[in-house]
Amino acid sequence: MELKSYQKQVIDDLHKYFEYLQLHKKADTAFNSYWQDKVGSYNPLTGEGMRPYQNTVPEAVHLSIKVPTAGGKTFIACNALKTIFDAMADDKPRAVVWLVPWSNLLDQTVKNLSNPDHPYCQKLNSLFNNRVQVFEKKDLLQGAGFNASSVREQLSVMVVNFSSIRAKNKEDRKFNEQNSNLSSFSNSIDDTIVLEGTEKEALINVIRSLNPILVVDESHNAESDLSVEMLNNLNPSFILDLTATPKQNANIVSLVSAFELKKEHMVKLPVIVYNHQNIEGVVESALHLQHKLELEAIKLEQDGGKYIRPIVLFQAQSKTKEENTTFDKLKAQLIAIGIPDEQIKIKTANKDELKGIDLMSRDCPVRYIITINALKEGWDCPFAYILASLADKSSEVDVTQILGRVLRQPYVMRHNSTMLNLSYVITASAKFQDTLQNIIKGLQQSGFSEKDYREKDIMTEAVKQTATQETLDDFFFPEQKEVSTTEPAIFDTQKVSFSPEVVSTIPSTVFEIEEMAISQNEAFEQMVTQGATNISNTQIYTEVGMKIKQYPMRESVAEQAKAIILPKFVIEIPKNEFLLLEEGSTALLDRVNLLKDFKLSDKDIQIPFKSMSSDLYKIDAEEIRKGEYKMSPFKIEKSNVQEQITEYILAKPKEGQIKDLVHFVLKQIDKMPPIADAEIKKYVTRILENLSPQELIDFNQYKLTYSDMIKKKINDLADIEAEGIFKDWVAIKKIKTMPNWRFETVIIPSKIGNDIGNSLYTHEGDMNSLEQEFIMQISSLENISFWHRNLGRGKGFSLNGFKSNHYPDFIIVTKSNKVILVETKGSDRDNSDSAAKLRLGLAWEKSSGEQYSYMMVFDKNAIEGAYILEKSISLIKQM
Repeated sequence: MELKSYQKQVIDDLHKYFEYLQLHKKADTAFNSYWQDKVGSYNPLTGEGMRPYQNTVPEAVHLSIKVPTAGGKTFIACNALKTIFDAMADDKPRAVVWLVPWSNLLDQTVKNLSNPDHPYCQKLNSLFNNRVQVFEKKDLLQGAGFNASSVREQLSVMVVNFSSIRAKNKEDRKFNEQNSNLSSFSNSIDDTIVLEGTEKEALINVIRSLNPILVVDESHNAESDLSVEMLNNLNPSFILDLTATPKQNANIVSLVSAFELKKEHMVKLPVIVYNHQNIEGVVESALHLQHKLELEAIKLEQDGGKYIRPIVLFQAQSKTKEENTTFDKLKAQLIAIGIPDEQIKIKTANKDELKGIDLMSRDCPVRYIITINALKEGWDCPFAYILASLADKSSEVDVTQILGRVLRQPYVMRHNSTMLNLSYVITASAKFQDTLQNIIKGLQQSGFSEKDYREKDIMTEAVKQTATQETLDDFFFPEQKEVSTTEPAIFDTQKVSFSPEVVSTIPSTVFEIEEMAISQNEAFEQMVTQGATNISNTQIYTEVGMKIKQYPMRESVAEQAKAIILPKFVIEIPKNEFLLLEEGSTALLDRVNLLKDFKLSDKDIQIPFKSMSSDLYKIDAEEIRKGEYKMSPFKIEKSNVQEQITEYILAKPKEGQIKDLVHFVLKQIDKMPPIADAEIKKYVTRILENLSPQELIDFNQYKLTYSDMIKKKINDLADIEAEGIFKDWVAIKKIKTMPNWRFETVIIPSKIGNDIGNSLYTHEGDMNSLEQEFIMQISSLENISFWHRNLGRGKGFSLNGFKSNHYPDFIIVTKSNKVILVETKGSDRDNSDSAAKLRLGLAWEKSSGEQYSYMMVFDKNAIEGAYILEKSISLIKQM
C-alpha cells in the first residue's frame, strides 16, 4: 500500500517544516515562517493568513494535520514517523506514544498496527527494518518485551487511552506507581524528570525519560486543560495531531481537501438525503434500497468486481439514557417483517453485538445495525451505505456524530455501479431544514462541506403541521394517549411492505432515490473532473475556512495565460503491469533519479579547511584615544581557553575524537537523499581520519563552519555527478521535456511588490532593486503581453534537473506567445552556482523548442552565456 498523492503531499509538507526548523531552530519561528511563505503574513485584524504558533506544550514541537474522515490519517501517521525520526538525533530512542480517546479505537489501532497482513503494520516494518513492537498498557506495565535495551533497538509504539494518562481510577493509577517490572530503566530516569506525585520507577516516568513522539488520534478531543496537562506530563519531544476538525489551538502544518478524497475514490460522495413523510417510509425505503444495492453488488462481483455487502445503520431515537428495550423492540419488529435474526445487530453504549465480528468477511451475514451514535468513532467498515434515522418526525434529526460512518469507500476504488459509489441518508423530519444543517455539521465534523450532499424532501406541509402538534412520547408510545394493553411499537409493521425472499413491489421512493443518485453523481463527477486540472492550495485553504489574501489574473490577459502549459523535464519509466504503467510512461525528472548510483566512497576528500581557519577575524571595539573607540577587525589567535580545550581533546584517543565529531557533523548535515546516511558517515569519517591532531583541534573549534563546508563539498560532488548523468540521458533521449505546468488562476505571494504595468496578476510578488529595474523597462515594451514575478518554495514554476528546483525570477510572455524565463543576478553572486543554473536553463530552452527562451541577466560583469541588463532588454524587445 503506497501513499496517495494527497497523502504524499502531507508528508512533503511535514518534511518542508523540518527544513524551516533546521534553519530557524525554534518551533514557533519555523511554523510562522513556513506559513508566511505559503500564504503571506498573518493579519490579526482581518484574520488573513495562518495565525501564529500556539505553544501549549512548550518543550515539544506540536503540529497538526487535517485530513477528512476516510482519508487515511493512521496510514499517513505511520509514514510520518519516519520523517519525524529522520529529523532527530540518531541516538534518540524510537519511542512513540499513540494516544486514542476511546477503547474501541484503541483495540482497532493495536490490531491494525500489530497485524503483519495489515498495510499499517507492513508500512512500519518497511520503514523501520522490521524492528517494530506495538504495546498495550498491560504489556507496558508487565514489562513484556519492554525494557531499556529493547527501546534502543526498535521502534516501540505504545498505544494508550487518554484516560490511562489522566489516571482517574485505580487501574489507571498504575501508570504513576512504582513498578519492579520496569527496573531496567532506573538508571535512565533522572530525578529531575520524575513527575510530581509519582514514584520514580513508575511507567509515566519511564515514558518521560524516553522523551517520546506523541501521535494524538482524533486530537480535537484533547483540547481541554486536563488534556494539555496530560500531553505535557508525557515530556514529549514532538506531537503530531491527527484530526478531521482541528480546534483553535491546532498548529496545522498540512491540510487536505475533501476534493482530494473524492478524486482518489476514498469516499462515497455526494451524500443523497431523502426526507419521507413518516417512519414507516424510512424503514421501507431503507430495506428496499439495501436490497437493490446488494443486487447491484452481486452483479458487480459477477462482472469481475469486488465483494460488497451493503449495510444499513438504523439510528434509533436518542433518549436521556439508552434503553435496550427500545433497540430490542426495533430488532423484533424487523424480524417480524421477515429479516433474519442473524442479519441484525445492536451496537449501543450498553449492548455490543458486533464484538468479535468481522463485518468485511464474506461469511458475515450482518446487513442491519441498530445504534444511536456508538459508532461515531473508530468505525472503519466501508460496507455501511445507508443511514436511516428513526427519530420522531416532529424533531430535527441529529446525524452529526454518525454521518461519517457511511462515507468510507469500499476498497478505495471507483466501482462500475453509480449507486455503489454514493452514500444515503433517509429521514422523516418535519424540521427538515434543521436536519439538513445537522447533516452539514456532520460533513464538516468529518472534514467535508455543504457542497457534498444532495437532498429531496417529500413530506407535505399538512404532515409537517400535524407533526408539530405531536410529542415524542405521543408518537412512539401511543398507549399514553389511549388506554391500551399492547406493547408500544417503533413503527407500524403493517405499513411496511418488504420481503427479502420474495420479489415485492418496490416503492416509488426508491426509484426516485436511484434517479436522484445517478443524476447528482454525474454532476458531481463532472465537477471533480473539471477541478482535477484546476485544484490549487488556494481552493484547499478556502474550503477549510482559512482567509488568505489572493490576487487573480488581470482579465485582459487571463485567457492567454490559461492556455499556456510550460514544459518540464520528464524521464521514461519502465513498463510495470503491477503499477499499471504502460510502455512509454513518464514521470517528472527528479535529481534523485540522476543520483541513484552515486557513491561517495570513490570521491575526493579535499576541503580547504586550513585557509579558512587561518583567516578568521573578529570585529571588536578598539580604543584609539582615552574614551574614544572604533570598530576594527582582529585576527583570532589561540587563547588560554583554546589551549585548555586543546589539551582536553588531545587527552582523548583519536578514535574517540573522530567519533564525537562525526556524530556532530552528521547531525548538522541532516539528510541528503538519495545519498544513504551510512554513505555520508563513512565519507565524513574518512575526512576526519586524514586530519592531523592539530587539524582536529581546529575542526572542533570551528565545527559548525567546517560541517557546512563538508555539506557543501558533498553537494558539489553530487552536482557534478548529476549533471554528467543528465547530459548523457538528454543525449540518448532518455530525458525530454513535456507540457506540465500551468499558471494558477490566483496567487498568494508572501509579500507583494510595487505595482508595475502589464503584470499577469493584479499584484505580484516582492522584488529587489535589480529585479524591479529590469521589469520596469520590460513592462513598457510594445511586444510584451504580460510578465509574472515567479514565486519560489513550491508555488511557482521550477526548472527540474541536475540542480534542485531552480525557480527563475520572471516569466515573460510576448504577444506572439513566446515564453521567456529570466533569472537576474547581482555581480556579487556565486558564479559557480549561477553557471550551473545557466547550463540547466539553456538545456531546457534547447529541449523545449523555439517558443521558449531562457536568459540570465547580470547588472554588470555577466558570466559567459549570460547578458548584462541593457543587452537583455534589447534582445527581448526583438522577440
